[in-house]
Amino acid sequence: MLNRAVFYVSRLISSQKERDFENTNYNDIKRVYSIWICMGMDENSMNHIHLTNDNLVGSYVWKGKIDLINIIMIGLSKQLPKRDEQYKLHRLLGALLSKELTADEKLNIIGNEYDIPVEEDFRKDVGVMCNLSQGIKEDGIAIGEARIIISMYNNGFTAEQIAAATDKDIKDIEIIIRGKELATV
Repeated sequence: MLNRAVFYVSRLISSQKERDFENTNYNDIKRVYSIWICMGMDENSMNHIHLTNDNLVGSYVWKGKIDLINIIMIGLSKQLPKRDEQYKLHRLLGALLSKELTADEKLNIIGNEYDIPVEEDFRKDVGVMCNLSQGIKEDGIAIGEARIIISMYNNGFTAEQIAAATDKDIKDIEIIIRGKELATV
């Protein structure tokens, strides 16, 4: 993940050439930040990864900006942390991005613990976000099931056998098989 973040900020820096600065005006480079939120980690963590200057020989001060590249890596543990000043950000993000909490549970934490006004528009947005993640999950399951059905069909199973093995309706199996056949035409 870190290599990906380094690649991304490097591209952000290099994309500034001829857009934010021209020719060799490297002093016009703008600082970039890339914030990564990684869920399901073993522990909560937060790191600021940036350039540093280690004097190995001598103490010459090189001219230029050392603060151009900034990567923030936020690791959210599998469990929502308890209320604690150190993990305040982790608790807020963990609650907001949780797949296990309901929209009302999320809003309760956000409103009561962080004094963020939970107005009707915000309530709707959180509800949409919760439904969006559920939709993504359901789409993933449907794609996986379709691949299994196609694989069974390609291996000689009849639609009836596939329906019996997967507890799916025969009509649904036939639609998936027809979709596969149409895709190969």
